[in-house]
Amino acid sequence: MAPSLLDLAPVVPVVVIEDASDAAPLARALVAGGLPAIEVTLRTPVALDAIRAIAGEVPEAVVGAGTVITPEQVTQTVAAGARFLVSPGWTDVLLEAMQASGVPFLPGVSTTSEVVALLERGVTEMKFFPAEAAGGTAYLTSLAGPLPQARFCPTGGIGPANAPDYLALPNVGCVGGTWMLPADAIAARDWGLVEALAREAAGLKTLRAQV
Repeated sequence: MAPSLLDLAPVVPVVVIEDASDAAPLARALVAGGLPAIEVTLRTPVALDAIRAIAGEVPEAVVGAGTVITPEQVTQTVAAGARFLVSPGWTDVLLEAMQASGVPFLPGVSTTSEVVALLERGVTEMKFFPAEAAGGTAYLTSLAGPLPQARFCPTGGIGPANAPDYLALPNVGCVGGTWMLPADAIAARDWGLVEALAREAAGLKTLRAQV
């Protein structure tokens, strides 16, 4: 049985790529730092090209698509090589497309009712977004009691200071974030710095084991 997407690494980098030529070297730096699961968001015109480049040139990376909000994007990203899908929210139409895609997916939730609705549909792994704005660790702690079968990847407002607090929760498998991808490092193509920051983020797994 394949490992859960939530268990691949403690942190999933949320990547916004402006230049498709940066995709492969950026992915190599993240993988070298210990973060193999990489979410490329569909926020730029080159996102599909970036996913295609990582899938084709960095096989050790598990590249996924983020900000997926339409069935068409599900089809396009999987065709480009995405191995998982992440959405900021979900509808029945989008959920059906993600379920039919054949790849793991994390539909976004921010309310208890949304979590219950997904559990009714057999989905137990979700993205909690926007994590800090939607209630943070206190909210997720409250959900763990009545809904222990739900597991989350919180994203939104998470950085190195509060990531360990999220990772210490029993219903959190990993967190999503951008702090290992500073804009100035990307602009300068300083992949060494990205790798170093990724290694620090991957080290949060060790911190979690000590909680």
